Amino acid sequence: MAATKSSPPKRTPRSRSTTSPSWTTRASGGLKILQVRSFSKLPWLVHAVSTRSGGVSSLENEKVLNLGFADWDTRENVQENRRHFQSAVGAPDLPLIALKQFHSDVIHVFDEAPSDPCRGDASITNRPNLLLAIQTADCVPILLADPKKRSIAAIHAGWRGTLARIATKTIGKMQMRFGTKPADLLAAIGPSIGGCCYEVGTEVATQFLSQFPDAPDYFDEFRTGDEPNPIQWLNRMPPGHQPPPKGVLLDLRKANRSQLLAAGLSSQNIFVSDLCTACHPKLLFSYRKQGPASGRLMSVIALRP
Repeated sequence: MAATKSSPPKRTPRSRSTTSPSWTTRASGGLKILQVRSFSKLPWLVHAVSTRSGGVSSLENEKVLNLGFADWDTRENVQENRRHFQSAVGAPDLPLIALKQFHSDVIHVFDEAPSDPCRGDASITNRPNLLLAIQTADCVPILLADPKKRSIAAIHAGWRGTLARIATKTIGKMQMRFGTKPADLLAAIGPSIGGCCYEVGTEVATQFLSQFPDAPDYFDEFRTGDEPNPIQWLNRMPPGHQPPPKGVLLDLRKANRSQLLAAGLSSQNIFVSDLCTACHPKLLFSYRKQGPASGRLMSVIALRP
């Protein structure tokens, strides 16, 4: 996610819970993987979210499971980590379809594995044996499964993708291509930076307000920067020399859950992980916390034959 102009927040985090009852942590092949209980009950579905633990990449004197190509890691390490992760989730032989993500609302429909990675931030399919993948290090990963039509989706939602309604548009694409009914969908919102830690500029709040009537609910304290600044009357600084307004904390998971509900999903079919990537740097990767040397998590989903 893009850095903002504001300084790191000094507020007390609202929540640092370690897990949600709808999510489980499972050890497999020396790795820790996160899964959704309701998804695991479907015998025809493969899914998982990776964690930092294990792997062959070296970061801060620790072996980690970095699943994204980065300047600090070798391509060989990442490929080995991906093989290890796929084996741990029970999909060692499936083609991994990872996108070149760029914070867009571009959605790809896959009938077969592409020869080269596609640029986009969401993918859907109703074909078995295609492992759809999303990489994150703070952004929101969303996995969708339609038990009736046997179709799936993987979505990458940063603040720009959320603002562009990528989750809503992905559901719309599933409706058009597969006949999906939103009320039938199951949705997993995976670990991401939480509303406790994700500070953005007030200009982002303004953009959200222009698109979503419930936008103030996504923020800890909704401000657009246009509010009167009482500080200037206290410090008597001349106009144009006032400090910029402090940022606001944005809860991207809440924003995307709201989109899913508005699209027609049932609240009991949306499973949100409480894990904040910035609060749990020993378990997860966080670009905000660790900077350019951060690794990448991966969320995957596939249909069995």
